[in-house]
Amino acid sequence: MRWCPSPILHLVRCMLVRSCTRKARSRLPLCFRERWAYFKLLSRSLYFNSLTDSDVVFDSAFEPVFWSVDYVTRWFGLVFVCLVVILTSCVVIIAYAVLLPMILRTYSTGWIVWHICYGHWNLIMIAFHYYKAAKTSPGHPPTVKSDIRFVSVCKKCILPKPARTHHCGICNRCILKMDHHCPWLNNCVGHFNHRYFFSFCLFMTMGCVYCSISGRNLFLDAYNTLETKYQTPAPSYTFMDKVFNKCIIFLWVLTSTVGVSLGALTCWHAHLISRGETSIEKHINFNETLRYASRGQIFKNPFNYGRLNNWKIFLGVERRSHWVTRVLLPSEHRPYGDGLKWDIYTCKRDLIPV
Repeated sequence: MRWCPSPILHLVRCMLVRSCTRKARSRLPLCFRERWAYFKLLSRSLYFNSLTDSDVVFDSAFEPVFWSVDYVTRWFGLVFVCLVVILTSCVVIIAYAVLLPMILRTYSTGWIVWHICYGHWNLIMIAFHYYKAAKTSPGHPPTVKSDIRFVSVCKKCILPKPARTHHCGICNRCILKMDHHCPWLNNCVGHFNHRYFFSFCLFMTMGCVYCSISGRNLFLDAYNTLETKYQTPAPSYTFMDKVFNKCIIFLWVLTSTVGVSLGALTCWHAHLISRGETSIEKHINFNETLRYASRGQIFKNPFNYGRLNNWKIFLGVERRSHWVTRVLLPSEHRPYGDGLKWDIYTCKRDLIPV
């Protein structure tokens, strides 16, 4: 630019300086620019990859909804735990303060021994397994480099996932042999606490059915006492009589409702255990069965060792005495394996190695 006179060069420089100053002034704050760049990145991710399908678009569009549900469930976990403790405590208080004195006055010695022994055994099993299910870690894959075999990489943790491992959005971690996240426990149900969860559901169902059946006649008498319309003046009931009848009605309605709902859940999990599956694997295996059938093949669950062997592995039964010491009595024994590899069982030889 030697041929250009100096005034022209000075004018060009001034115009460049002014344009740069205007651009600097028109820039948004850094936080807004970062969010705008992130929003553009999210929008481009919907059509950037050639492998994008309807599932990816759906997950991306509903990610705020999933995040909100996970956040609310995580916060309400403590509320659900407190609700379980309060309702169970109410049933126990009514049983001790209302039912036990009446049993001691009216029942025969044999029935008194039966109700006291069975009731206390059932209560101990419920409290023990609920505490262990809520406090025991379900198990997590290692976060450091190791030689474990894995089947995929978690797209959220960016870590190797061993077989039967899935990511929990509420806990924001990968869970070994994940079944589901239980808000009533405020904990995930996985490899190390699955037995505690199922035992709690089973013994809670047994306790509710026991209270519902044994208290049926008491409930009918209490309900008729409060709801019957008399042609003559109604008998005079004291305040304690009314409290007694209302406690009986509350106890029967609560235990019957929980017994039916929780009993259905327990039967469902018993069916899954018999098949060697978890709740998540049930859906995965169903889709795999359809995919194999479209090819004219038969899908076999590699973790199904037979109905009886599945129960033995799940409950940790090795000898006949374990059916008493590890199933009918409180036990803290750990499950088979470490949840990282699943080719250690020799119950069946025709399994597909993972």
